[in-house]
Amino acid sequence: MANTEENKAVVRRCYGAASKGDVAELRRILAPDFVIHAPDDYHGVDGLVAMVAPVKLGLPDLAVTIDAQFADGPYVTTRFTAKGTHDGDLFGSPATGRQIAISGITISRCADGKIAEEWELVDAVGALQQVGAPPAEA
Repeated sequence: MANTEENKAVVRRCYGAASKGDVAELRRILAPDFVIHAPDDYHGVDGLVAMVAPVKLGLPDLAVTIDAQFADGPYVTTRFTAKGTHDGDLFGSPATGRQIAISGITISRCADGKIAEEWELVDAVGALQQVGAPPAEA
């Protein structure tokens, strides 16, 4: 059974691997039945890569910083900031060349030294405002 510091370390490794698209590392880090709820469910390594792909398309120089991290038993809560240059389509908004920052929080559940499940919330509205996307009509 991994301790909280080991769980925090595996989550940090996952952030680095996901932002680089390092599928081999993700296969070492994620449990075979991994699922992330973000708010749609994405399953396994391929699901996580598919979830990150549109962000990497819009922000090819994506870099993720962990701002704070807390652990309790198998759960790790991470507050993060993803930064990059808006050089491609991002959620339907064409490239602007602007530097943007997207904040978010993830709760990860670890088991046997791997990440088994995650829940993620990101400030998508803030990201869209930074790239000048018009607000959605109510």
